[in-house]
Amino acid sequence: MEIPIITTELRKHIVEVPGVIKKYSTGITITGKTINSLVFTTDIAIIKNTNADAVIAVYPFTPNPAITQAIMSVADIPVLCGVGGGLTSGKRSANVALHAEFQGALAVVLNGPVDNETIKCIKETVDIPIVITVISENTNIDERLQAGASILNVSGGDNTPYIVDKIRKVNKNVPIIATGGPTEESIMRTINAGANSITYTPPTSGDIFKKKMKYYRDNAK
Repeated sequence: MEIPIITTELRKHIVEVPGVIKKYSTGITITGKTINSLVFTTDIAIIKNTNADAVIAVYPFTPNPAITQAIMSVADIPVLCGVGGGLTSGKRSANVALHAEFQGALAVVLNGPVDNETIKCIKETVDIPIVITVISENTNIDERLQAGASILNVSGGDNTPYIVDKIRKVNKNVPIIATGGPTEESIMRTINAGANSITYTPPTSGDIFKKKMKYYRDNAK
């Protein structure tokens, strides 16, 4: 039996993740919530208008609790919050992670360069899962897990399926989130390599608005 779909005229225009993610990925259950798809954005308009299971809110700036608070205040789906791991590390990352936990984050995400001591420090500070970003097949996964990581977030560009497959050959049970790429075919390659959940990068609000404005102009009376 198919799942009934209920919507309204004003709420049917949303950012939808590719259907193959829900259909073919196993998902990861985090404290009772099963996550198959994650939308990669900090745009609160998109966060409020998507059918993704969760948000992975990482960004290329110093982690700021005000950003976390803004996202958490509008999100009606779970949020995995970036808490540093590059320039921001150690006790500061642990403090940001603790704030994210208090705001209701489902998990915290650390960037690829993070050192194992920072992972240990955060593990001792928070009671939510730690997600470690993996950008290379040379990452020592065992050290990351021993330091306190619970979930891997593979983000290796075109090499992502290869990295996922390499991890799976030595660790069949570690939960893996991975970027799926722009097409259903690339998403399926990542799932077939062994990813449990898929990160989807949505079009920007500007791109969506551009299409809508063209429609308005083409249909102007």
